[in-house]
Amino acid sequence: MSSVAGVFGAVDIGASGGRVVAGVVAGGRTTLHVVHRFPNGVVHRDGRLRWDFTGLYREVLTGLRALAAGFGEVASIGIDTWAVDYGLLGADGGLLAEPVSYRDGRTAEAVERVHARVPFEDLYAINGLQFLPFTTLYQLEAERSSPLWEEVAHVVLLPDLLAYWLTGELRTEVTNASTTGLLDVRTRTWSAELAAGVPLPPLQEPGEVRGVLRPEVARATGLPRATPVTAVGSHDTASAVVALPADGSRFAYVSSGTWSLAGIELPAPVVDGRARELNFTNEGGVDGRIRFLRNVGGLWLLQESMREWPGLDPADLLARAEALPAGGPTVDVDDPAFIPPGDMPRRIAEAATGPLAGPVETVRCVLDSLAVAYARTVDQAARLTGRDVDVIHVVGGGSRNDLLCRLTATLSGRRVTAGPVEATALGNVLVQARAHGAAPATLEDIRARLADSEDVRHHLPE
Repeated sequence: MSSVAGVFGAVDIGASGGRVVAGVVAGGRTTLHVVHRFPNGVVHRDGRLRWDFTGLYREVLTGLRALAAGFGEVASIGIDTWAVDYGLLGADGGLLAEPVSYRDGRTAEAVERVHARVPFEDLYAINGLQFLPFTTLYQLEAERSSPLWEEVAHVVLLPDLLAYWLTGELRTEVTNASTTGLLDVRTRTWSAELAAGVPLPPLQEPGEVRGVLRPEVARATGLPRATPVTAVGSHDTASAVVALPADGSRFAYVSSGTWSLAGIELPAPVVDGRARELNFTNEGGVDGRIRFLRNVGGLWLLQESMREWPGLDPADLLARAEALPAGGPTVDVDDPAFIPPGDMPRRIAEAATGPLAGPVETVRCVLDSLAVAYARTVDQAARLTGRDVDVIHVVGGGSRNDLLCRLTATLSGRRVTAGPVEATALGNVLVQARAHGAAPATLEDIRARLADSEDVRHHLPE
């Protein structure tokens, strides 16, 4: 491919921000150009923590206008977001309320009700998911007591809601469906037992075309009416794992962002008792792969802490934290106390194994604690699956943090390859490109090309 093989638009939205990216595939390389960035965060509304999803859609349209202005026609658009949250549509297709955030904490009693009906070990045998109190299954149980429930005609996961607004087509992309607790992990279909009574759209695999732009969207963005929206790994981690610059199969990964997802890639799920006890999850990947991983704490702890230190320079804090000696206080980054927003430094100090003198020590505590969690989780994944792991690929925002990557290498005793930072958008683009004939046919070939072309850094154990 010596000339431009295509321009692909990636809508990539995380829990703390989003962007619209142009992925230019040319000469065997993929170059990303961010055409629009926008913030994201929860808002207090109607007694709940909610997402301003209508506002996010406006930002997406703004980004697509910038995409059209900068690149003209695009070959396709793909959408990925964070997992588990959803929108409720009425019979007329309208959004009944802004989506409730997984950080809302409304599910405590709902968890008990679900487990009284289906014990957790039975749930795990069907859906293969680790226990997280905000999994869609528990959120929907809480939703049943909402006054809106009787009006619900469709429950739509968030990337599919954006795709619906763009195309008018209702589907559920399967990698994100696998995070809901309602999917049978072996068959990759909705579980008749767990999804009973929930009006869920039909499933769709990554690489399938969802539809083309509605006329009003084409007019609003300047993109041609025939522009297709292609399903990608719409759970952002599923897209990120596509873009690992991996060689062979002896690798683990950490998608390090607001959350960290650490694990390995498998051809089939592992749902035995030990995996359940260690709280590992089996999420769907592109091409039928299984992402065998744990959700562990992420950069959310630092993001929320920085909100409490508006006058401090993050780069300076990181540099001073790096100068501190090893062996300082740590916290359990998986502690549910860290899930809600607000006054994170206080909660970290209360949970730490030793005193924290101030922001510098708090930053070092978070990074040490994340590295401990990454190394431990990779070790557990390797033991549970009998896989040898030689290298850990850290992608996403955390890959830019050299201290975090070096700590992970030393604690795990394995080489850490850091990057690409923009793995999620890159994986989004590459799944689209492959579907439209502009990228290699297999994940292995895609990754081999990335290993040769991506600017990554290597960290060895110290």
